[in-house]
Amino acid sequence: MLTRFFTIPVAALAVAALTGPIQAQQEMSNAVEDGGVFVDGWMGKIDASESEAGQTLDNARFSEEDGVLHVATGPAVVYWSPANTASGDYTVSATFNEPEYMNRNNHPHPYGIVVGGSGLDGDQLHYLYCAAYGNGNFIVRGFGPEPFQLNGRGAANEAVNVAAGPGEPVSQEIAVSVAGDTVECSINGTVVGSYPKSEIVTDGRLMSTDGLYGVRFGHNTEGTVSDLTLTSQ
Repeated sequence: MLTRFFTIPVAALAVAALTGPIQAQQEMSNAVEDGGVFVDGWMGKIDASESEAGQTLDNARFSEEDGVLHVATGPAVVYWSPANTASGDYTVSATFNEPEYMNRNNHPHPYGIVVGGSGLDGDQLHYLYCAAYGNGNFIVRGFGPEPFQLNGRGAANEAVNVAAGPGEPVSQEIAVSVAGDTVECSINGTVVGSYPKSEIVTDGRLMSTDGLYGVRFGHNTEGTVSDLTLTSQ
């Protein structure tokens, strides 16, 4: 048998390697129908980059039925109630369900818990979030004067549930805990990220881990949130 070997130019490999991230960055946020915030006492804020691209909060939808929050985006958005604040040592947790994985996009987008929020309704917002993807990845990221990431651009972890495929359901139990000098992200009962508070509360990042808590969904994503709970320690 004659085996043939083919060579691929290095430049072509480089282009192929970059195609995925570039497509992800260039993906447009698709406005949902009948958008807006329909839960009493709650507010929302889309990312600055979304606003610069012409998106508005009404291009996403936030509603509630029988105590379960329903989110469909449009632009990436954070939702919170001014009545929901946490301070000292605490855990904020909730169950996130994506009934039809990737039904509004062609690659996974994250959703998760927000803590340490301040100035969320203005231009000088600060918050930290831990979010899961339906492909087994998670991300811990924050907004201060500039966005910052604590685990690169995300990482895989066996604790994060994986959807069987596009259109299939997947759920995640996500929690963010502040205890002493440590901030932890847990998914499905397993700590997937642990960080010194000094890495989070510092110049250019959060002003404090005390503050508003809520939820965040990436763009073009749909899911529900149940049992959003604050536990003081």
